[in-house]
Amino acid sequence: MDLRQITHDFTVSPQIDCADIPAIAAAGFRSVLCNRPDDEEPGQCAYDDVAAAAQAAGLQVRSVPIVSGQVTPADAAAFRTALDELPKPILAYCRSGTRCTMLWSLTSYGERTGEEIVRAAAAAGYDMSGLIAQLDRSR
Repeated sequence: MDLRQITHDFTVSPQIDCADIPAIAAAGFRSVLCNRPDDEEPGQCAYDDVAAAAQAAGLQVRSVPIVSGQVTPADAAAFRTALDELPKPILAYCRSGTRCTMLWSLTSYGERTGEEIVRAAAAAGYDMSGLIAQLDRSR
């Protein structure tokens, strides 16, 4: 498992496996947020299986499946709602963690400075500088 902390209450990861759920719960996470549609690539653990394992471990779980490169305003709003409603800390996952980090960046913009977002993402290994520059230009 490749956990990458963005903030004290939000961590991202590439695809998790159902067998990872006990370790996720033991690490102190209270929620799992899936940003990956089922069958995005062969061999991935289906959301329903992750959800069943997470619930059995006492975690809350939610799916906001987003096709890579096709984020809509409604997707960002659903992600923000999940962040607001789910108990923290939250582990969000997708194929590589980038999609989750991008969604966090989009929904944090305005609450945090662009510089804070870029720094937090970079510390976790994700480059959000282009996204933040684009958001800055559109202000």
